[in-house]
Amino acid sequence: MRLGDTQAQVRRHVGSDYGVCRGCTTTTWYFTYRRFHDEGIAVEFSHRRVSAAYTLWKPPGFRGPDGLRLGALVTAVKAAVPGALPIACANYTTLRQGRSGYLIVAGRLWGFGLFRKGRSPCR
Repeated sequence: MRLGDTQAQVRRHVGSDYGVCRGCTTTTWYFTYRRFHDEGIAVEFSHRRVSAAYTLWKPPGFRGPDGLRLGALVTAVKAAVPGALPIACANYTTLRQGRSGYLIVAGRLWGFGLFRKGRSPCR
């Protein structure tokens, strides 16, 4: 799945078993491993196209560049994505490089995200 994909393309890539966020400001679909559990991915849409996609909580098996795994120390993240800019969010920090975001909680990699250029990675 990529930024700019249509809702139909997302369904082809990820499936049609998703929940819809009721309190979100943009249309957001939640794909979780089990119904009503927080681990998985979220996909946001603007004009029916993907504008952001990010992990929910800390789903197992997700990897980033250079084999980064969720739970990696922030020092390992900074080494793998040099020049990433820190952005302070309410309960976490995002190290952002281009459209990619690395969500850091308590000094460890908690999640990954893709965000349209110029849009905040804070949710």
